[in-house]
Amino acid sequence: MSYLKMNENKIEPVVDALNLLLANYNVYYQKLRSFHWNILGENFFVLHNKFEELYTDARIKIDEIAERILTLRYHPVSDFSAYLKMAKIKEESALLTDKQMVGSILEDHGLLLEQMRIIVSKANAAGDEGTIDVIGGYIRELEKTSWMLNAWKKDTREQLKTNKMERVS
Repeated sequence: MSYLKMNENKIEPVVDALNLLLANYNVYYQKLRSFHWNILGENFFVLHNKFEELYTDARIKIDEIAERILTLRYHPVSDFSAYLKMAKIKEESALLTDKQMVGSILEDHGLLLEQMRIIVSKANAAGDEGTIDVIGGYIRELEKTSWMLNAWKKDTREQLKTNKMERVS
């Protein structure tokens, strides 16, 4: 780790957490491909395109996560059988309704965000600003995507919460 000037004992937990994120993203990616191929119904055009957008983004993140692990001078996990064992995200049948597919994706986003927050905590303890920067951007993007997918699932009569300032007016 000489050129990175980081403590290897503190970096190893970061790498372990990144490998778990890598496993989750690989299973998530394949699930998105499956949903993209198998979506049916009146929301076909919207969701077919959205799922493609999501799996394209996931593919890029998979590469970036693996490259971050390599930057930290470790080999990333790269066997799909290992991903399936490690990942909290699980394979799922594609024989779902459009709302079930989006609901499943939102559940996966919760798992991805949980793992990302663990990485940020471990990277902070290790003084690994590079990993914090990468993952912080992922968190921001995934939270926004989750908000949009959740809004799509809502009934148009549903409303968001209001804050105290809005109620005073």
